[in-house]
Amino acid sequence: MADHQVFRLEEVPVHLGLGATVVPQEPFTGSPDWYERYGGRNGATGVEGRLVSLHTSPGPWTTWERHPLGEEPVLCTGGAITLHQEADGGIRSVTLQAGDATVGRSGVRHTADVDGTATAQFATAGTGTEIRPR
Repeated sequence: MADHQVFRLEEVPVHLGLGATVVPQEPFTGSPDWYERYGGRNGATGVEGRLVSLHTSPGPWTTWERHPLGEEPVLCTGGAITLHQEADGGIRSVTLQAGDATVGRSGVRHTADVDGTATAQFATAGTGTEIRPR
């Protein structure tokens, strides 16, 4: 991507790599094969690389995710989103309003509920991401 080219983070996430690089990715689909291709392109950065994305959810997520290689800060930028994490044999939930943030722990499965529409920014250790139906 050319210097100073404008793109929509919701459509084109970026990879933060070694040497403080920012590398735009292919358009995001959220599918398991998208994450596999992402890992193939960026796996050399190891656990230090991060996938930065912005998602608008029009309702509850239909999948659970797990990022085994690192923590994931989540920033709600609009609406409200309730994140659910499987941990310690149960489900822990936290609701974020616009401007609120939390950290998803490495290796913990998570999903979300949204009433209406909510937008959140994620900085994910995306390599090795696992997705299963909810």
